[in-house]
Amino acid sequence: MRKPVMAGNWKMFKTPGEATAFLQKFAPMVADSKHAEIVICAPFVDLPAAVEAARGTAIEIGAQDVYWMKEGAFTGQVSAPMLAAVGCRWVIIGHSECRQYFGATDETVFKKTVAALESGLQPIVCLGERLQERESGATEAVLAAQFAGGIAGLDAGQFARIAIAYEPVWAIGTGRTATPEIAADAHKFLRGEIRKRFGAEAAAACRILYGGSVKPDNVKALMAQPDLDGALVGGASLDPTSFASIVNF
Repeated sequence: MRKPVMAGNWKMFKTPGEATAFLQKFAPMVADSKHAEIVICAPFVDLPAAVEAARGTAIEIGAQDVYWMKEGAFTGQVSAPMLAAVGCRWVIIGHSECRQYFGATDETVFKKTVAALESGLQPIVCLGERLQERESGATEAVLAAQFAGGIAGLDAGQFARIAIAYEPVWAIGTGRTATPEIAADAHKFLRGEIRKRFGAEAAAACRILYGGSVKPDNVKALMAQPDLDGALVGGASLDPTSFASIVNF
């Protein structure tokens, strides 16, 4: 059985004080939620406060990006050892916004994933197609290329320690959500790519999350699909009551 991962991505929202207030309200709401792993991926400046506020709970804290070098003259970047040192357990890699706005490529996704694993972090590696790619029937080709470039170069041991998030770019922050059937088809395809590269056992074990306008009113239908193993939640994770409803689906 694959234990679901319900991960909130706060994007560029919340100060450290707001992060603390959120977790103080949110933690009691999910204290009995044993069916899923609960992750909050916060901005870099919030991480120490979030780790402290989540101490003693089952909530784990993650970052939204990482650089692949351990240290050096890389102004503005944050390394995997730095994230681990402040208590991070997870990190999002290759989010569609990083690909669209900040130059993330399949090559940098691979390098960041390896760096995160070397520091004991658990990556959530994101894949997904743009609207024009879906409309032109290129979804599977895009996913296959992103998988080959950003994930398939891992060895079996490394792959066993990552999660994947399918997040169709056309559903990120748009209010549009892939139907459960669309999401299920993409997840099934990705599991097939895993099977071809890493074998049936790895394919059966890998957790593939769905990301793209997940809300309290659609999470049950999405999570009912057999290949969906959790959610990467954006806007709906900013409110503790909303995100608790998603976690407690």
